[in-house]
Amino acid sequence: MTERVKLSRAESLFEDLDYPVTRDDAAAEYADVAVIFADGEANLGELVSEVGSDAFHGPDELFAELQNVLPIEAVGEPGQSEGDA
Repeated sequence: MTERVKLSRAESLFEDLDYPVTRDDAAAEYADVAVIFADGEANLGELVSEVGSDAFHGPDELFAELQNVLPIEAVGEPGQSEGDA
C-alpha cells in the first residue's frame, strides 16, 4: 500500500534514514511513498532518484536536493500566477 505524505512532511521522513545514505538507497526506501503537492502528487522515490548528488550526509541535504527536482505543481496554490500575464 502506498503511503501518502505532504511535501512539508518529506524532510521529517528523511530523518528516519541512516546517514550517510546513497541516492539509490534513499530512492528505494521511498519507492512506495507518494508526495502530495499543492496541485498534484508524485512518487517520492522517483523524485529522489533524479537528484544530482550521489550521497547525502543528513536529511537537510537530501531535502534541499529534492527542491531542485520538484515539478511545477509542487509550488504555490493551484491556479496561482507569478504575475507575468
